[in-house]
Formats: sequence, structure tokens, C-alpha cells
Amino acid sequence: MTQHDIQESAENILPPCQAACPLHQDVRDYLLAIATGNFDRALALIKETNPLPSICGTICAHHCEDECRRHDVDQPPSIRGLKRFAVENSAVKVPPSGVAPGSAGKIAIIGGGPSGLTAAYDLARQGCAVTVFDREPSMGGAVRHYIPFYRLPDEVIEQDINEIAEQGVEFKTGMELGRNLSVEQLQKEGYQAVLIALGLPVSHGLNIPGLEGEGVLYALSFLKDVKRNNFSFEGSPTVIVVGGGNVAMDVARSAVRCGAAKVKVVCLESAGEMPAFPWEIEEAREEGVEFNNSWGPQAIIRENGKISGLELIECKSVFDDTGRFNPTYNTESKKFISGDLVIFSIGQGGDPEPLKGQVDLDERGRVVFDHRTMSTSRPGVFACGEMVTGPGTAVQSMQNGRVAAQAILAYLRGEAFDREALEEPTPLEKLNPTVAEKITRVERHPIPMMDPAERVKHFKQAEYGFDTIAAINEARRCLTCLAGAERIEELCVNCLTCVRVCPYDVPVINEDGTVSIRSEQCQACGLCLSICPAYAIEFLTPLVEEAAAAIEPAVTELLKKVNGAPAVLAITCGYGPFALPEVTGFKADNLALVRYPCVGKIDTLHLLKAVEMGVDGIIVVGCKEDEQAVCPHKDAAGWIKKRISHVNALLEEMGLGDTRLAYRELTFSEIDKFGPVLEEAAEQFKELTPSPLR
Repeated sequence: MTQHDIQESAENILPPCQAACPLHQDVRDYLLAIATGNFDRALALIKETNPLPSICGTICAHHCEDECRRHDVDQPPSIRGLKRFAVENSAVKVPPSGVAPGSAGKIAIIGGGPSGLTAAYDLARQGCAVTVFDREPSMGGAVRHYIPFYRLPDEVIEQDINEIAEQGVEFKTGMELGRNLSVEQLQKEGYQAVLIALGLPVSHGLNIPGLEGEGVLYALSFLKDVKRNNFSFEGSPTVIVVGGGNVAMDVARSAVRCGAAKVKVVCLESAGEMPAFPWEIEEAREEGVEFNNSWGPQAIIRENGKISGLELIECKSVFDDTGRFNPTYNTESKKFISGDLVIFSIGQGGDPEPLKGQVDLDERGRVVFDHRTMSTSRPGVFACGEMVTGPGTAVQSMQNGRVAAQAILAYLRGEAFDREALEEPTPLEKLNPTVAEKITRVERHPIPMMDPAERVKHFKQAEYGFDTIAAINEARRCLTCLAGAERIEELCVNCLTCVRVCPYDVPVINEDGTVSIRSEQCQACGLCLSICPAYAIEFLTPLVEEAAAAIEPAVTELLKKVNGAPAVLAITCGYGPFALPEVTGFKADNLALVRYPCVGKIDTLHLLKAVEMGVDGIIVVGCKEDEQAVCPHKDAAGWIKKRISHVNALLEEMGLGDTRLAYRELTFSEIDKFGPVLEEAAEQFKELTPSPLR
């Protein structure tokens, strides 16, 4: 942990993406790792806080993107898509926790969905012997059984389940609470704590005329039948889906793939009010789903017992002035839509039957639950997940499972626990509009999707995922919040150099003539860092220090093996084409390679250090913009060229010539020339007198 990490933790201010993530994933740093080609580090960072990275990389609701400060500029990075890329391009495993298995206690978890699995993982990492019980033949809960294959294939889920098992978690399937499993039995078997992590398996319907009879289905049972039993429609019915949420979109899109001639969605909400995610709605539209917004079902119309359609009444408003669900209708406005089947998808509820006799329930059949202690009425029995939180996203359920794990650990230690005392981070403030307007606009890279006409034919995964170049460029769009410049007060002489060079007007002059660097607004271009005459600026994160520190060991190793050939130090940008494996894995006997977080951050002293150690020449290779990549920083090439010219002039005065440093640029399409460019430089340096400093 760096000094800044400690300071940041103390202040508890995080980049908005990290603060908004229910798991507080280190989004900034894993995007930075992808942007610089270090995919192993990206996945390692993800797995530090996320036990279900494969699932989240595929279907996460990405709350992080909603709060990203790039919204103040254009669009946020595709964080969820980049998580998937990291998972698919690295095989990094979670290292052992170092805690003796079983040393902390024996725990039973009932329910193998995201919440229960997260709790199991966290508890196992803390030394608990954990067994997860689930009534289904496989773990995963709602994400396993209800999310369609075109969004989430089974093999994706298995990746995460297998790694949780590697932490020592035991899975027992076919075990159903209230049937062949009870809390009392588990406690008698020596489980010191029991966590009930059940979801919401019951789909709601509407008690309207025409409900009784064939042709009425319910969302969750339909989705499960489709996913687990290969359900398909007989004939080509017209299907009416009642509901406007994400589950309704899954139902509608699955119905299309199951052979419906037409799928019609009916919901109370207007198009702008629908609770489903915008991208789910758009993808449903692309697949031919028809939307009937601001209409509510009044009756199912039947002819000779068979459904012929749905009578609708216009919905004037869904919510009252206090924001509560309280729809009002225009009784004078009705319409009829034809259809053969009706599928209700208007919400889910819990099933109280398995819980009877296990823990206390209230008059509505809900678990009596203390949300502050995560405990039920029965000592040593805790609860988590949608059963107690209500409907939410998978990652929100994971966060709730994590809190439950903390409560159980406190219980095992005989300590009090109050979730209200858990400190939540404060998100960094928004970008100042004057800063935001100076940031280079870079169009978001859409995640490649299968063509709608093709994807409706089957349940194959509809998203293809990013390729390497798209992932590197998309990750580079991150603004690296809280990673930029900070003024060292005791060194600063208030010369105003930083004020003059900053392309974003981040440093400001105070009323007393002193300078302040607004670190929370800094874009980490680094131009001020290397031009400050008093070296009174440092980065909040050690990006530049790490790159500069790599020069000495790289040159030391180089000088051991050159065998009379020119010793060449190549310093490249760390982003864009230089994040590709062709560069990150490049090796040559007479070459040392060091990558910087943008060549604009290279300091004159860094270059002189390499010369002092005895290299014969230095070639700096930066990014050249093309249609595939846009450098977000202002005139990085111009600044490094000035420094190279300055160092060459100094070397000329020292009698070492003025051609020992050279600069080149490459685009993605030219990266195959990387080796030849370095060879050309080595040939150029052959003509020079070997460095007398070696």
C-alpha cells in the first residue's frame, strides 16, 4: 500500500466508480492495467474484491458506469465489458489467504446464489469451514436458472463456482430447506452459524378477469423451463408479456427465440419510466419486440376458453407525488391487443413455506430480520440476499452477502456487529465544467454483438466481447481519477510554471499568490511533473516512480549481455499499440525496454541517468494517432521532443555527440515495425563512439 493509499483510505474518498460499485472494486487500477497490457494484473485486482468475476463481467448492471466522471465529458468506459475481457485473457488464480482452513469455525449457508456464494468465499478466506446447501442440482441461484443462455452461458458460471470450491468451500446440492434440510439439524451437526441466503423464486401475477385457464404463464417458471428443459412453443403463437423490468425483457427475448410469431410487451410505465435497463430494452426492440407503454391489463379475453388477447386501459401516471407506486388510469381510454399466450413478469416474491418452523416470520410471511446485525430470531442464524433486501442486481446481492459474512465473523469472535457502523466511502466530486470541456472527447467502443437477425435464431451468447485493441483503447478512456498531480508544499516556490503548462487549467493561483493544484480535477497527463524546476510535484499514485525506477535494473542487465554491440535503451509509451503483446513481450540482446505511462511523463533526469550508466543510445517511441487510437493527453509528443533535444544538446557539450537520443512514433497498424525501428536505431548508434561512461 502506498502512502497515498493510506491517506486515501483515511479520508475514505474514492473515485466515483469505485464508490458506486457495491463491492468497491478498484476500477481505476484494473482499467489502467488493461490499458497498459497487463491483463494478469487486471484480473488479480478484480479478484481481490470480487469472487464472481466471470458472472459480473458478463451480466453485471455496472453501477460503476452510472457514476463515472467521464459522464461529464462524453460517455463512461465500458467497465463491465472490460472486466469480461480481463477474465477471458488471463488465468490468474486467487492466491491462498494464508489462514488455516477451519480455524475460524464451521458455517452452513443455505442458498447458492450470488449472495450466498460471496459470503461463502469471504468466510472461507477467513478460515471458516463452509458448506453451501442448495435445492437445485447446481449452484448459481437466480443467475444460473433464470438468466437466459444468450446473456449468461453455464460455462461462465462454472468458472466462478470452481474457483470458490478451490478456496475450500463444499457444495451440497439437492438439499431443500423444509424438506430434507433444517436449521435445527445443521446446528446439531456442529455448524456454529447458519446463513439463510434464499432469493425470490415466486413470480407475481394479476387477479384480473380471464386469468383462470390455459395460456397463462409466469416469468420465472417460464425462464427456467426454457433454460433447463429446452422449452419451445407449439405452433407460432403471439405472446403478450406483462411487465417492464429486466426480467420482462428476458422473458420477451426468450419468447422470440422459443418460436413466437410476435412478442408484445405491455407495461404501465412510459418508455422513459421503464425499470428495465436501457440496453435491455434496445436489444429487445432490435429483436422485433413490440412495446405498449402506458397501458395496464384490465382483462384477459378468451374465446371458447382460449386466449384471444388482452384488454388494456390507459395508465395516466405510475407514481404519486411522493414517488410511491400508485397508478392512475384513464377509464375512457381502452384498447385490445391480440395474443395467444400471456406471461406475467411484474415482480417476484419469497416463498415462506421452506422457512416455517426454521425462523420467525411476520404476518406477511417474511423473515423477521434485523438488518443492522443481519440476524434472524434464532440465535446463530443469519440472513442475506433478496429474501431480506427485495429485488436488486446480482452485485448488490453479493455486497449483502459480504456484510452477512462480516456479521458471522463478528459472532464467532464474540464481538458486537452493527452494519450501520460500517463506513461507506465518499465519492470524489464531479469534474469542474471548465476542466471537462478541455478533455479530449473519445468515442466509446461498443461491445460487439451478434446481428439481431442471427441471434434470435438460438440461445448462443449474443455478445462477442472486446478484442485486444478495442479493450486497450476503451480502458484508456478512463480518466484515472485521483491518480494525478499533487503539490509538495515545502518544496514549491510558486514559480507558476505548472499554471502555465497545464492544458486543463488544474493549478490555480490563490489570492495570496500561492499555487494550489486541484488534485481532484487533475487528468494525470504529467506535463507539470517533469517541468517543475523545484521538483515540487508528485503523482498521487506511483505510476511515474515505478517506470523511472525500472530504468536502472533494466540497463544493468543490458550492460551484462551486449558483448560489444551498442547498448540501447528503448523507452516507449505504455498505452495504445505499446500495450500489445508484441511490445510487452519484446526482447533483444542489445536492448533494454522500459514503458512509461505516456512519454510526456519522461523527465530529463531519467534520460540522463541512463546515459550516466553507460548506454550508447536511447530511443523513445511514442504513440501516433490514427483512426484506431486517440491520445487523451495534450502535446505529449511535443514535450518529449523538447526534452530529447535538450539532453542531446547537453551531451554535445560533454563531447558525447548530439545524436544519442532519438524519437519515433508508431500507430497500431505500424506496430509490426517496432522491432525494425529499434534495429534501425541500434544501427545508427553503431556509428557513435561507445559510451565512455560505461
